[in-house]
Amino acid sequence: MSGKSNSFLDRLVQGRMLARWARAARLAPGLERAQLRQLRADAQAMRREIDRVLFTAGERLSAPLGGGDGIERPLGCDWAWRPELWRGPVFPQGIAAAESRAMIGREVTLFHDCKVSELTLRQIRNHGPQDLAPYGLKMDVFRFDGSFLSLVLDLPDAAVRGLRRNHLLRLGLTITLERPLEIFCRLNVKHGPNTEQLVRELPLAGGESFVEFDLAYTKINEKRVEKAWVDIIFEGPQMNQICAQDLSFARYPRAEI
Repeated sequence: MSGKSNSFLDRLVQGRMLARWARAARLAPGLERAQLRQLRADAQAMRREIDRVLFTAGERLSAPLGGGDGIERPLGCDWAWRPELWRGPVFPQGIAAAESRAMIGREVTLFHDCKVSELTLRQIRNHGPQDLAPYGLKMDVFRFDGSFLSLVLDLPDAAVRGLRRNHLLRLGLTITLERPLEIFCRLNVKHGPNTEQLVRELPLAGGESFVEFDLAYTKINEKRVEKAWVDIIFEGPQMNQICAQDLSFARYPRAEI
């Protein structure tokens, strides 16, 4: 595809494609099951590519004009990351009566043990002058009859590539609460058949808070690290609105003494 996305040829191809899918939508109610199954597969493949374009466009168009991502990078930082939910539009954008293991986007999963879910999750657009991330996550918790509530973020492969015991992992979180509650962050690193865990309580003093996970306190086998994920655990979340305007990670080596 040429750089001239508004050329006559591009507009002609796009018009024909839109007409094709409009016709498919009209015919879908009367198709045989085999035809409908193939049409669904074609539509899903098309939607994956469209979603990629929409996410990239939303991420770039909502980024600050001056460039940069606003992630604090300590000295020697060799990896920094903001999950997609805080960078660009995700699907689904909201979930009502969210069940355990419900996902918002591809990287954030909700876990709880409520018998009746009165939880809602929704991606929001940040507009505050101090906001560094273009998007945020709002969670409303009403009656809560469970014993635990957590959000789990799967870290990308780049987070564990070259991971060493002299690394620190910094989790920065900008969060506002309707009512005070305790928040704990747990880093999980799987290496071979074992999983190491580090737990830190998030200090909530307004604005951005952060915790640091020092891998020197683990026994990870550096040659067998496979994956890592973080649990954000909310204690006593009932009747609360939790808004995470930003979340980011940075990895850097511990200062030598």
